[in-house]
Amino acid sequence: MTKVISIANQKGGVGKTTASINLGGALAELGYRVLCIDMDPQANLTVGLGISLSDVRHSMADVLSENRVPLDEIVRQTEMPGLSVAPSTLELASTEVELFTAIGREMVLRDALDGWAERQYDVVIIDSPPTLGLLTINALVASSRVIIPVQTQFYAIKGLTALIKVINTIKIKLNHDLEILGLLATFYDGRTVLAREMLQNLRELGDHRVFSTMIKQTVKLGEAPLTGKPVTEYATHSAAARAFRDLAQEVIELG
Repeated sequence: MTKVISIANQKGGVGKTTASINLGGALAELGYRVLCIDMDPQANLTVGLGISLSDVRHSMADVLSENRVPLDEIVRQTEMPGLSVAPSTLELASTEVELFTAIGREMVLRDALDGWAERQYDVVIIDSPPTLGLLTINALVASSRVIIPVQTQFYAIKGLTALIKVINTIKIKLNHDLEILGLLATFYDGRTVLAREMLQNLRELGDHRVFSTMIKQTVKLGEAPLTGKPVTEYATHSAAARAFRDLAQEVIELG
């Protein structure tokens, strides 16, 4: 069975796209066939995987729009073997508005993936936008697992409750298979008391798993998107690359 994993958090700037690109890269490096789906109109995942927006004729906006272009027609192969991307453009923002009046509006992405993705990929990673709107809901309804990146800062942790409530509602009403795979500490700086305290708070927050791997902000991690490659490919021996390889192993072991 293809694993479909959403990377979700309604707060911006927590490292969702960074996690999506680099977890995808680490899994592809291990030989998995990986598709990264960009569900954010800002299209940072698309650009971060080396796709020029000027070259994108069809995108996720067309897949989710009334015309329903098949997902396999928009998928692009990245420079990294085994890693593909379903690109986004700014048009996706207007498509979300259109979705409000569509029948089965929460399930459009799940229907687009159904059957086809299982034949082509081992893992599908969905990068969702920093909102709790219909694009994020589509991502969660299409997924069996969700990873929540959380900055180890006070306000970032405060907003988690609302997201977990939405995930639980979707699990009850729309997708019984949805589970939180884990909380991923991002921008972690173990030298500060605040970061260590926030990490401890994360671990005490309900009964949700916190990944052993923590993602620190490093120069190489910041440079990688400019090259259009995951950090595992751009700076293969860096601490950031090792961290995402560790995260990939955790994800595989958790199933």
